[in-house]
Amino acid sequence: MKNQTYRMTMLYDFYGDLLTDRQREFFDLYYNDDLSLAEIAENAGISRQGVRDVIVRAEAQMQEIEDKTGLIKRFEQMRGHLDAIQTAVDGIKQLNYRLYEDPRLGELADTIARETAALRE
Repeated sequence: MKNQTYRMTMLYDFYGDLLTDRQREFFDLYYNDDLSLAEIAENAGISRQGVRDVIVRAEAQMQEIEDKTGLIKRFEQMRGHLDAIQTAVDGIKQLNYRLYEDPRLGELADTIARETAALRE
């Protein structure tokens, strides 16, 4: 369930603005506020099944967009590459500190680290 919730949260972060107001509201209450279908239904004055239908349609719509665009997949891949770059920067800094003490090498490593951090934002 945790993996499903993470996946749905990622879809919502990327594509939530493309949903209708009602889909966004119900999705947010269900996944982010952890309300049950019954609680949402009671607050909205509709059936539990009606709430479920809205949420399922929202999930399907966002998944369809992800299937076509692949933005989340590319984001996850990029994040892995950024982690690898940061690990390499840390290794360069450590080697420079232990062996070379070259200020220019330190400056370059700092630049790479700053640019990597900017890409993460």
